[in-house]
Amino acid sequence: MSEIERLTITLPAEMAASVREAVDEGNYASSSEVIREALRDWKMKRAVQMQELAALRADLQKGLDDIAAGRTEPFDAEEIMKRGRELLKQRRAKK
Repeated sequence: MSEIERLTITLPAEMAASVREAVDEGNYASSSEVIREALRDWKMKRAVQMQELAALRADLQKGLDDIAAGRTEPFDAEEIMKRGRELLKQRRAKK
């Protein structure tokens, strides 16, 4: 069985009301259960963020390695911006 530690937290009134409401509606047995679930969700979200950050760092490193090894091609910044504007325009038209 895991060790239990008591903490005192301070929440904005709106958040505290949400916690009390969740308990009052019978969704949770206690405010501690609400906070525990919120922390579990946060930990999962944080783990996903860390994975995404690691993937981004790996992609950046690959790009830097390609530059260092001379594996680059010339590009036209104006053409890239033009394509980006066109893609943005297409996305907006779909909404």
